[in-house]
Amino acid sequence: MKTFENFLEGQILLIDKPLNWSSFQAVNKLKYALINKLGLPKKFKIGHAGTLDPLATGLLLVCTGKFTKKITELQGQAKEYTGTFHIGATTPSYDLETAIDQTYSTLHIDDALIHNTVQQFLGEIDQKPPIYSAIKKDGVRLYEHARAGETVEIAYRKTTIHEFEITRIALPEIDFRVVCSKGTYIRSLAFDFGKAMNSGSHLTALRRTKIGDYNVINAIDVIEFEDSLSAKI
Repeated sequence: MKTFENFLEGQILLIDKPLNWSSFQAVNKLKYALINKLGLPKKFKIGHAGTLDPLATGLLLVCTGKFTKKITELQGQAKEYTGTFHIGATTPSYDLETAIDQTYSTLHIDDALIHNTVQQFLGEIDQKPPIYSAIKKDGVRLYEHARAGETVEIAYRKTTIHEFEITRIALPEIDFRVVCSKGTYIRSLAFDFGKAMNSGSHLTALRRTKIGDYNVINAIDVIEFEDSLSAKI
């Protein structure tokens, strides 16, 4: 049983982030549960080791107390994702946050082309973050520029795809598993993958399953965590 002192000294919580929750909302919910249920001070330290978009689910590592010093180290570990690309259409956000803006033919796409295209994305690649992302440009987050209808130049970044596996093909859907380095945008991978096949693509489902040796199968839902604290009072 974890106590007041345990959380102050430091814990790494494996949280299964729900769909449509921001990472900030999840951490905030945990923080106030710990304050209200265990009486931790309002200024106690808590933070997550790697953002998940609201439309993604899965593993969120949350550090408390002195373990917040581990956040940078945890963020640098390889991450595993599973999800679905929708082939033949793009959206401005590269996922379901925005509506389809363009459609493309998929008549030329077969299993061989899909598997051959995967090879182009293994190893170190240049990737451009989505315009709908939290990266700052001139002090303003990119998604704020996007929502204001502003066009900004986004620089390519180096990222590494360690493993890229196609797990199901049922066009227009393709399921995948990816192991990648810090800073990889799976939404950008979806967009670039479609483009590499002379078509379009966007991300329709995403789940983070691993961060380093931490696995989502050992994670707990935010509400379950809150309920577990209530049971200990």
